[in-house]
Amino acid sequence: MPAVSSVIVPYAAYLRVYEPLAAFPEPERAHWTRYAARGEAPTAQDELRRSLADLVPTPPVPVPVHESTEAFVTEVDGVVLICPWRTKLRSRLALQEAPERFPAALLDAALPPVVRKEAAADWEHWRERNPDARPWIRTAVWQVPVRWFTLFGDEEREYVPGGAAGPDSPGSPESPDSPAGPPGLRYRTPMAQARRRVARALKALRESQDGEQLAAGLVDVGKWLEEFHPRSLVELDYGGLVHALSGPALADDHSAADVAAGIAALRAGDAEGARIAYARLAERWTAVRSLQSAN
Repeated sequence: MPAVSSVIVPYAAYLRVYEPLAAFPEPERAHWTRYAARGEAPTAQDELRRSLADLVPTPPVPVPVHESTEAFVTEVDGVVLICPWRTKLRSRLALQEAPERFPAALLDAALPPVVRKEAAADWEHWRERNPDARPWIRTAVWQVPVRWFTLFGDEEREYVPGGAAGPDSPGSPESPDSPAGPPGLRYRTPMAQARRRVARALKALRESQDGEQLAAGLVDVGKWLEEFHPRSLVELDYGGLVHALSGPALADDHSAADVAAGIAALRAGDAEGARIAYARLAERWTAVRSLQSAN
């Protein structure tokens, strides 16, 4: 069983896809079947701690040498679903995005240019051999991208206040059996429902003069979802972001409902209703993102 510590790292949210065992080819299917049968339950915090440990050596190791053989596991209506970590692949992708997300001085201090150059060359060679590789997990730091909320309905929201038994979610830093776990907030929906919502939202956004930017991001998410088995489960987990929100703010967070209301207003031609819905959303997440640069 993975070790659990009280250290919380970092303020990240996750969009995950869990696929049924039937979606995996052999011998990978056999591996995940045995893995699920063991009953181990690593958390997102466990994975992050292991990833951060690679940044401690000198020089740091931005990409793990070996791909992870671990996954998040859940069960829905008797069907076992698997979300592979694929930490090495996700590290490669994050490294490609790093120059756009961090100041050059900070990036050079954390990951020297020579380390990034070697990793980039290795990535190019690997990508040529694995052109269809895609991650099962997307990560966002200090925010939940608006486009992620379009996949879910407010009725799928699962909120657990701090001090209560936490949900069976990999984002929880404590054991799900803990009698006094941390707060948790997640959404889960069947893949078919997520795809329908993407299609409906794109239609409304493309017919609106103000939806171009959100539509572009949603197209990317939609293409990603198409890569997976149609009987998969899609999950949005607030992960460590729950610690960037006060208890009342988290309890009152219905961002998916706000996004749905905004899109419905656009569909109805109600520009003012859409503006109000998105104003609520922007106010909430601007306050969270501002904490990133706070002392």
